[in-house]
Amino acid sequence: MPAPKRGRSANAQSKPWRSLALILIAIVALTGGMFASGQTTPRLGIDLAGGTSITLEAVNEPGQPNAINKTNMDTAVEIMNRRVNGLGVSEAEVQTQGDRNIIVNIPRGTNSKEAREQVGTTAKLYFRPVLQREVSGAAAGTSPSPSPSASGTGKTGKTGTNGKQKASSGSPSPSASATSQGRAVTDALKADATPSTSASAKNSASAKTSASAKASATPSASRGSGNGDASSRLQARYAALDCSKPDQRATAGKGAKPGEPTVACGKDGKTWSKFLLGPVAVDGTEVKKARAVLDTQTGGGWQVQMNFDSSGSKKFADVTGKLAQKTTPQNEFAIVLDDEVVSHPYVSSAITGGSAEISGSFTQEEAQNLANMLSYGALPLSFKEQSVTTVTAALGGEQLHAGLIAGAIGLALVVIYLVAFYRGLSVIAIASLIVSAVLTYVIMSLLGPTIGFALNLPAVCGAIVAIGITADSFIVYFERVRDEIREGRTLRPAVERGWPRARRTILVSDFVSFLAAAVLFIVTVGKVQGFAFTLGLTTLLDVVVVFFFTKPLMTLLARRKFFASGHRWSGLDPKSLGAKPPLRRTRRPAGPAAGPVETKEA
Repeated sequence: MPAPKRGRSANAQSKPWRSLALILIAIVALTGGMFASGQTTPRLGIDLAGGTSITLEAVNEPGQPNAINKTNMDTAVEIMNRRVNGLGVSEAEVQTQGDRNIIVNIPRGTNSKEAREQVGTTAKLYFRPVLQREVSGAAAGTSPSPSPSASGTGKTGKTGTNGKQKASSGSPSPSASATSQGRAVTDALKADATPSTSASAKNSASAKTSASAKASATPSASRGSGNGDASSRLQARYAALDCSKPDQRATAGKGAKPGEPTVACGKDGKTWSKFLLGPVAVDGTEVKKARAVLDTQTGGGWQVQMNFDSSGSKKFADVTGKLAQKTTPQNEFAIVLDDEVVSHPYVSSAITGGSAEISGSFTQEEAQNLANMLSYGALPLSFKEQSVTTVTAALGGEQLHAGLIAGAIGLALVVIYLVAFYRGLSVIAIASLIVSAVLTYVIMSLLGPTIGFALNLPAVCGAIVAIGITADSFIVYFERVRDEIREGRTLRPAVERGWPRARRTILVSDFVSFLAAAVLFIVTVGKVQGFAFTLGLTTLLDVVVVFFFTKPLMTLLARRKFFASGHRWSGLDPKSLGAKPPLRRTRRPAGPAAGPVETKEA
């Protein structure tokens, strides 16, 4: 058994170029991906590149004078941080200021408009049944284009079985058959499927709409208002509402209580629609989770999957069961955020089991935005946008330039030390540092568009600290090899015998550094996370570079005469290292008269 082991070891040692080729291919592939993405430089954080600062002020809601407290403010900060930060490394900062303000800093390079909409959408999230819907404004005289066909899946019962149904363009049939498992056939953001009202007949249609809504569509509205006069006023508001006008959109539905019907506006493609909505059926706080997924099995495109808690599951099953028995648009439920309808999917059967899918003509961005609103839309407080300002870089280009100079000086000092102390071996160390720097730069550039990573000044400090961590790994290995030479071994055996001991030390050291970076990343927020993230990333890259570049390169150079002969400029000269002379043992013939073994110096 020992012989095969030595054979395998020798074979592995004889082909170190395989590891070098592997890391070279990885560098080329990552660099190609960087240029293909169009992001050839790392994104900079707000302290280096500037950005947008949003100040939000918490306001008391009617009947809740003590809602503004530390607990609710902290919860709001957490939700907003998850909205704009996602993985927590995009370097958007969300923090409280005083006892009722929240400051959101969004670095340049982030979609500040989208982030502002996500943060500024601070009202409660509600699910309301649709009582009436029509295209509003100048587009009311034209028929909207039919929505594309959509598929939906509802999970029912405890078994989690699915039922599926296809709905063609236009209005869903109220008599559509339901599977035993139940399903939700939805088309988010679809155009108005009801016949449009021409501009010339608008006045007469308003009266007809009012009467029909009272008779069939708005029993809940009458109950919510408590009398016919309130219902009439609501119908008058709905008839007069023109959602194509920004001032009317801003005031539509303001001040409505959850238990009362209301009016609202929502955008269907490029047109605005107005809605008459019933009382709240499900609160947004009862949405446990929502996520955007790509349907690869049926080719249905992007869809939003949402899960409710136990209370929301029961309420959602009740309301969808009732809506499924009605005709369009009264078989729709509106997802209302900040008094605006962000989606109004229809249902064809009761959705039980607490899970539902909203599907339709979604783009990836639309699906992710809707899922984000469903997951993090229900803030414990209401906020008003106090100010939005574009800020310049807190530290600016001069500080970034100074930081890079500091890093260059530190790197130069490390190189000078390596050249002075290790001489020829410094070639290996410098080449390894270059490989590590290239990998770090390329990966940081790729992480910008991929996960929103932004490089701030603490992250730059983390990269500078990583120079010392990487150089320390080389020094550990070099010293192990030199220890073997001091014991009298030649270079090639010294390289292989010193590697296992150095490997253990390097792995333990890097593990401690990575563990510290991981803990720091988890327990901190803001800019400190940038330092921890960069430190953890460079620590992992140190392991990759040492195993796949430094060690194979050392094996190759050990075969060169300059190093193998122990040239005085190689850094491996046995005399300068104080090496012991190699030992030679001679034995006398074995026998009863044989004396002790004689040991002679070579």
